Amino acid sequence: MEKKIIKFLNLWLPPVLWAGLIFKFSSGVVPSASQIFWQDFAVKKVGHFFLFGVLAILIYRGLIGQGMSRKKSAIWAVSLAFFYGATDEYHQMFTQGREARFRDVMIDGVGAGVVIYLIYRFISKLPKKIQSFFLEFGIY
Repeated sequence: MEKKIIKFLNLWLPPVLWAGLIFKFSSGVVPSASQIFWQDFAVKKVGHFFLFGVLAILIYRGLIGQGMSRKKSAIWAVSLAFFYGATDEYHQMFTQGREARFRDVMIDGVGAGVVIYLIYRFISKLPKKIQSFFLEFGIY
């Protein structure tokens, strides 16, 4: 019984903590990354892409670890990361100094989708040493 709890925590604590980190980031005012608008915009949108890409990887890892197929895990990971992005933007509607943007939800979803696609499509084509890293991490 204890091993099942440890396995469950090993699989699902990382995505829960990462989602909490995203929530923390979206709960405050974001400082400007640059005085130049397009640079500030680019840095913030790359942040969205990265944060939700990592969330999707962690969800994917959890689902595979629970025995779900790679294909179903990929679909669910992207869907759940996208859904969390939507709830995060909704949360920002009630956060002083923040605003909800549909564009950000789409960037979150694209980030999740691109990262999962790259892992799903190309991980088997990587050198064996890199594949073993992903295997140890529980992604492959």
